[in-house]
Amino acid sequence: MLILGSGSPRRLELLGQIGVVPDAVRSPDIDETPLPRETPRIYCERITAAKIAAIEADADDVVLCADTTVGLGRRILGKPQDAADAARFLRLLSGTRHKVVTCVAVRRGERTSQRTSVTSVKFKRLSEAEIDGYLATGDWQGKAGGYAIQGPAGTLIPWIEGSFTGVMGLPLHETANLLQAAGVEVWR
Repeated sequence: MLILGSGSPRRLELLGQIGVVPDAVRSPDIDETPLPRETPRIYCERITAAKIAAIEADADDVVLCADTTVGLGRRILGKPQDAADAARFLRLLSGTRHKVVTCVAVRRGERTSQRTSVTSVKFKRLSEAEIDGYLATGDWQGKAGGYAIQGPAGTLIPWIEGSFTGVMGLPLHETANLLQAAGVEVWR
C-alpha cells in the first residue's frame, strides 16, 4: 500500500503525472512552527522528517511525505495568513532571487530515505498593480511564499534554476527515484 502523507492536491496531481496513484491519502498533524534561527533548508528537512514519522503505516506500506519552504536569505516565508501577509511576501520577493526548498521522504518499514531539492527563483520587480492583481486571483492562498509558480504567478517569474516540480511542491526526479528504491513502480 502506498500512502501519501499530504493533503496537497498539487502533490497528488504531480504523482499522477508519473503514473503513481496512492492507495490512501493522510494529512499528518504536526506543529510547523519554525525554530529560532532555523534556516529554510534545515526547517524544511525537519518538518518533512516530522511528517513522515507522524503517519501510521504497516511494515510493508510505503509512505511518501514532502514539505516546501520559500527562503529569502535566512528568512522562512511560509503560507500567508491573509492577503496582507501575502502582499508583504510579494513585496519582499519583488526584484529578488530566492530559494524554494522541497524535501521529500519515503519510508518503508524502519527505513526512511530523504532528498532535498533547492531551486533558485527570480521575481521581476513588481508594481503595486501587479501585486493587487495577483492577490485578487486568490492563487496565493495556502501556498508557501504566497505564490504558485504553475498559476498566474508564472507571469511574475522570468527564470528559475532547478526543479520546476520542486517549486510546485514535489520534485518528480527525486520522488521517482525514492519510490523506485522502496519498490514502488512508476509509469504503471
